[in-house]
Amino acid sequence: QVQFVESGGAVVQPGGSLRLSCVASGGTLDTYAIGWFRQAPGKEREAVACITSVDRRTYYEDSVKGRFTISRDNAKTTVDLQMNNLKFEDTNVKYCAAPGVRGRTYISIHYDCSGLGAHEYDYWGQGTRVTVSS
Repeated sequence: QVQFVESGGAVVQPGGSLRLSCVASGGTLDTYAIGWFRQAPGKEREAVACITSVDRRTYYEDSVKGRFTISRDNAKTTVDLQMNNLKFEDTNVKYCAAPGVRGRTYISIHYDCSGLGAHEYDYWGQGTRVTVSS
């Protein structure tokens, strides 16, 4: 079963940048749509961005539009999240994940991953912590 490993989390000042990476362990991620999620203490896990596998359609949550960019390199089996102009409210744990059967079916019909919630993702990494602090 494929698993994911995130890296790149760190402490950064407001306005700074970080690049997170998601790699697959025990398989490849080139056939999966991949989502990046965030979770702050006491809050539910919510989608930040996602990218489909073949045509690489992307989705961004409103608060990160223009600041975050999701990209994938299927040859290197990585999906990255470039985060610029980081804000205090970007402090949380970031996870990458791939959808399960229901999510993949949705994408095959709609050619879009934007309508998927966290509950439709079955394969998760352990998370990487991002802290924005002055």
